[in-house]
Amino acid sequence: MKSTSALLTGFLATLWTAAPTSAFFRMPCPGRLVDERADPIVKPGKISGHVHSIAGGNGFGFNMTYGDARSSSCSSCPIKADLSNYWVPHLYYRAQNGTFVEVPVSGDGDGNLGGITVYYLQRPGANNDPLKAFPEGFRMLAGDPFRRNFTGDFAAQGVSYACLDYDGPAKPETNGFPDYNCPDGLRAQVFFPSCWDGVNLDSADHKSHMSYPISGAYNDGVCPDTHPVHLVSIFYEIIFQTNLFADQWWDTTQPFVWAMGDPTGYGFHGDFVNGWDVDTLQYAVDHCLNDSGNISDCLAEDGSEFFELFTNEESKFCTLPAFVDETIGPVVDALPGCNPVTYGPEEAVPSKCESDTTVISDAVLANYYTDVTQSLGWEYAGCAFDSISTRTLDGSNESKDDMTVETCISFCSNAGYSYAGLEYSTQCYCGNSVAAANAPIAGVVGGCLFPCGGNSTQMCGGSAALSLYHNCAGSSSCANANIGVIEGAASVAASAAAGSATASATAAAAAVSSSAPSTATATSTPAAAATSVVAATSATATAVAAVVSSKATSIDATSAPAATAIAAVTGGGGEVVTNIVTDIVTVQVTSTITTKGASATPCKTVTVTVPGPTVTVTVTAAI
Repeated sequence: MKSTSALLTGFLATLWTAAPTSAFFRMPCPGRLVDERADPIVKPGKISGHVHSIAGGNGFGFNMTYGDARSSSCSSCPIKADLSNYWVPHLYYRAQNGTFVEVPVSGDGDGNLGGITVYYLQRPGANNDPLKAFPEGFRMLAGDPFRRNFTGDFAAQGVSYACLDYDGPAKPETNGFPDYNCPDGLRAQVFFPSCWDGVNLDSADHKSHMSYPISGAYNDGVCPDTHPVHLVSIFYEIIFQTNLFADQWWDTTQPFVWAMGDPTGYGFHGDFVNGWDVDTLQYAVDHCLNDSGNISDCLAEDGSEFFELFTNEESKFCTLPAFVDETIGPVVDALPGCNPVTYGPEEAVPSKCESDTTVISDAVLANYYTDVTQSLGWEYAGCAFDSISTRTLDGSNESKDDMTVETCISFCSNAGYSYAGLEYSTQCYCGNSVAAANAPIAGVVGGCLFPCGGNSTQMCGGSAALSLYHNCAGSSSCANANIGVIEGAASVAASAAAGSATASATAAAAAVSSSAPSTATATSTPAAAATSVVAATSATATAVAAVVSSKATSIDATSAPAATAIAAVTGGGGEVVTNIVTDIVTVQVTSTITTKGASATPCKTVTVTVPGPTVTVTVTAAI
């Protein structure tokens, strides 16, 4: 029997065919954040054309910045200094009846999302170039989602597949989908270009600021004069469990297709947004020269392990809501985003998809917890860690096949407890406190993805994961935990500050230009008033997108606002809109044109005031 380590050795030998073995470190990511049509590189602020499997820091968002990435509270990958995001297209099985079935990633199951592995490789080329870390704000992609044939250049060679068979001889790697079953799954691989122009952090096609070598090999060579800065190389691999469909091949060709409608495999691609602490990565590039690939072998100057790591449990818990309100699996009638299957060999043409009415919405948060703040006076506190050996909630407990959120809360409330936790669909635990080590991670869904035994529309924890509710009846604040926001981690911090009992916070990012029309109207879903206002004034929210485009938000909250049902926000172009009445509060929006600073730069300022208690949010952007 061939061991996994033997297969890895064979893979590495293939990887270094054109160059001697070099130093590298391998980062196995235990989980991934979310699967959805999001791509802040190619489609910032919009829905992506196809579904991606996304890993990395929970600062990921539709319109994210380096600051968002660095504001992450966790990552599905292990190194705490690396809050980058890594993503690839989702894989489907094309069934004989015309439907498409999601292909699980290795590690999926029991409420967990399997991860990817990211390699950082020191490949200086024939000139032994000094290698640089990715700079702040850097992003790139590798591969071409529209490619449907093997073009033979280094970019095409950077995409490959390994058919895994742990009990048999290794098969040669291929650049397209293999046309035979892989007994232990299919490993998709993409190697990114490593030569940078030294100027641009991105480019119009998200590729031109980077280049593969002009000589040597795609994974180790000489950089062209146009791209003289040699960066550390990165390489992704992700294993899909295609072996689960071994007895369902029904055509003369292999049955798998990437989410963008590619049945050839040549269109595989990867995206990268840098979220590293740059100095930490540069140290690793310069000093982590062991060829074992183990991140534990990267040592600090004093001989201790250099990287501080998240635990596997923390990384697996680092999951986000899918804010694109659509069904992507397990079975769909068509690939999400209007992606017809195209065989080539000519490049595929992007679909206009005029019939696609899918929206980005925070209404999907209701899929992950049950709001009982009004009906029962309990608030959702997040997804807490649990252990069979040491229970997070050590009071009374019960197990019922027809368990619901209300049933568990009633059981714990009647027993005099202030916390109720649901686990594994049918279990209920009670307690009066939660240890800090087991508390929910802010801004994530966690591992609480098991439907309740008595109500499949509710979530009742997961494996060693508690859907945690807290008795807030009679308190001055009764608000559900933030488990993710559309704008990313920087907005998480902002909304958390606005929603606290006594808070004053500032969340700032660079203002961006706006050429939008002068009026706009939008609504936000039910939430605490301050949180609703912050969401309504974020850069991608429809409410303010037509008035001002900015992520610079200053928040000054003296006390927690009352809950509001729906807050509508309109305004712009110098007009004043007042007394927009909601169920509980009044929202006033004033839009003016001002000048600021020595350069007298014209600005648009939108001020949103929620009186009684007072919360003021001001958003400013240069025009």
